[in-house]
Amino acid sequence: MATTASAASGEPPPRPKGFAVLRAALSSRKTATMLAFGFSSGLPFALLVGTLTAWLGEVGVKLAAIGVFSWIGLAYSFKFLWSPLVDRVRLPGIERIGRRKSWIALCQLLILTALIGLALTDPAADIGRFVSFAFLGALASATQDIAIDGWRIDVAGEDASIELLSAVNQFGYRTASIVGGAIALVLASRMSWPGVFAVMAAVVALLIGATLAAPDTPRPEEGQLYGALSEPGALQPRTRAICLAVVGASWLWAIATIVHFALSMLATPVPGTPRPSVADFTKAYGPWILVATVFVPLAIAALTNTLKRNPARVLAHPAPVRSAVRALGDHLYSALVDPLAELAGRLGWGVLIAIGFILTYAICYNIWASFAYPFYLEYLHYTKDEVAFASKVFGIVMTMLGISLGGYLFVRIGRFPTVLIGAILPPLGNFLYADLAEGGHRIDAFAQALRLDVLGAWFGTDLRIVRLLIAICYENISTGLALTAFVAYVSSIVAKRYGAIQYALLSSLLSLVGTLGRGAVGEAFDTYGYAPVFRWTAATALVSVFFVALEWIRVSRAARR
Repeated sequence: MATTASAASGEPPPRPKGFAVLRAALSSRKTATMLAFGFSSGLPFALLVGTLTAWLGEVGVKLAAIGVFSWIGLAYSFKFLWSPLVDRVRLPGIERIGRRKSWIALCQLLILTALIGLALTDPAADIGRFVSFAFLGALASATQDIAIDGWRIDVAGEDASIELLSAVNQFGYRTASIVGGAIALVLASRMSWPGVFAVMAAVVALLIGATLAAPDTPRPEEGQLYGALSEPGALQPRTRAICLAVVGASWLWAIATIVHFALSMLATPVPGTPRPSVADFTKAYGPWILVATVFVPLAIAALTNTLKRNPARVLAHPAPVRSAVRALGDHLYSALVDPLAELAGRLGWGVLIAIGFILTYAICYNIWASFAYPFYLEYLHYTKDEVAFASKVFGIVMTMLGISLGGYLFVRIGRFPTVLIGAILPPLGNFLYADLAEGGHRIDAFAQALRLDVLGAWFGTDLRIVRLLIAICYENISTGLALTAFVAYVSSIVAKRYGAIQYALLSSLLSLVGTLGRGAVGEAFDTYGYAPVFRWTAATALVSVFFVALEWIRVSRAARR
């Protein structure tokens, strides 16, 4: 009855929750395929960005090198750069299996190759080759995400709404994070790491079969895309091309600089020559990389708004697309420049506050996330089974609790109070991890005062496990709350016309500063130890709270006008 009423009123049916998602996923070919695609999207991310660091820590790779290794995660942050290619380019030979399926299948083959390559490589003996395979896997995984997102939007319809497909996708993704995280760690305690990655490669091979059996949609007419750029009042193609070239050159410089340093850091050192310092690189190039990837595109976007007011720079008559090069250029411009131009035009100078907010909001979590497994396994000496349960089973439950708490606070106290709480709480968790690194005496006192040690004993765990669960409980609830606040904030400032593109662009900036800083933090862990660095990085709360306050003031003033 509820579904019938929703359909009659024109409203989308409510998204299923819990195991109702699984039942819905198995009800049709589209939703079953979406479940497989969600799993295929989540598995390589869990393995390459998370679990692989446990392997590196076990074989003695220094934390500074692990920090640089974690830069492969930038493939996910930068994937919008090549999303136009995935959307438009026809893959020779395999295009016939489907517009989206051809890209998904190709990426799965590359992920399979990367996992097999990792399984056949000893990171202690050849870290360069190991990182190359990991980077190949991350690049293919990020590209696969682009194609899967496009497939989900393309196939949505009355028989499988976008809300249902999104819920099923998240169910598959979260299931894969458990398989690639908790189950991979459990397997690693019973077999070698190469064996674990060989098993995961076999899982990916099975997913290729699901891709080949999936439905797909035809390509749209070329002339239907980006028509607004050909209408009177739009910037002339030559002007757009110059602006796009500046933005593209800026991004290419930043990516080439990062890759060049990463290769020099991970290469076999020349005898008598010290390895490059990650901290020195971050200090010398980090600000310029931010300028190249964020502020140069933003400045160009603002410039295009100014140029549009010059009649000599805009089209006086329609100029239809007549070449593949022009079509690709329009696609890139629509993905990289136009969304920022709209945002800068709407927010004015306030866009700098909004960007500052996004860049700094999750530094504290992002900057040390890649060191969690080495910290738990190698420094604190928990077993793989213990970490698998604490971080991936218990931790996921606590994250969901944090997400629910964030949603509740939004309703009860409003958007910016919740955003402010999300900026304050996660950095304070670093003091818990600092105490954990020094033996957990304060956490133990807290647990004993609340009789949590007794509760743990009922479940067969000792105080040592209880203190780990307390730290993970606080971190995951607070970061889940903060994630909810961030998603709601970004959703509130994007324009409907550019919703998906602006959201992808802005959300990719969330992890940029933290990811770039991981190499320096890893070097600091090696030099000063975990506890002092945890306390230092907690100071990032001051920066994020500052930008939250500025944005709160800006939005409040704008609302009064």
